[in-house]
Amino acid sequence: MKKSRSITNKLPAIATLAVIAVIWLGASEGGLVPEFMLPSPIQVWQALTADFPTLMRNAAVTLQEAALGLAIGIVVALALATLMHRVRALYRALYPLLVVTQTIPTIAIAPLLVLWMGFGMAPKVTLVALTTFFPLAVSLLEGYASTDRAAANLLRSMGASRWQIFRHLEFPAALGYFFSGLRVSVSYAVVGAVISEWLGGFEGLGVYMTRVRKAYAYDKMFAVIIVIVIVSLLLMALVTALRRLTMPWEAYEKIERND
Repeated sequence: MKKSRSITNKLPAIATLAVIAVIWLGASEGGLVPEFMLPSPIQVWQALTADFPTLMRNAAVTLQEAALGLAIGIVVALALATLMHRVRALYRALYPLLVVTQTIPTIAIAPLLVLWMGFGMAPKVTLVALTTFFPLAVSLLEGYASTDRAAANLLRSMGASRWQIFRHLEFPAALGYFFSGLRVSVSYAVVGAVISEWLGGFEGLGVYMTRVRKAYAYDKMFAVIIVIVIVSLLLMALVTALRRLTMPWEAYEKIERND
């Protein structure tokens, strides 16, 4: 029953994608748009299957950069957001700076990182960490702020220490917000890695995109875009699975609401 309901909920999105694919096929095959500008879905599929080993090899490099940068972003966001939550003066001093940093375009930071760190993996990992840090930090701060103050006061009256209140109340309350921010950050991680690879590197999906663009092989360009989308969706699905595993009480709450 639950599985059939899940499939039914996905039908509108599947139907929309099918309509887009049909319109795309008609526009390209019917000559409404020149073939070199908009290759047909058939040509894109052929390019995807023909270059699949190369795409997977480059995707592995990009995924490694994204994973390392995301891991650093998670650790820094968790540490800084917790400190900002516990020390209000630190929150007032740093939060405006965090907001200001998000007004700087990623594409403007990437050349500087390449200039400072070279063409290796370091600038790519750094850019991913910078890109993913902000959504995670803000989500955690909102999660900490959502803690039930009455429950915190009750625990305090029972003699609970600040660490015990944080461990048993504040951190669990922030977990849902953390995973919401993580879903955004995993997609940012892949995009950030690709953008950094545009500006310098030897392997990765961004390097592959630069090469096929210079060769005007737009069927391969669309193929790599599809790979990036699939990788991002798989990472988001992984985050959802981790959320269900880490927060099993949410499933019980949904069952109680449905009842």
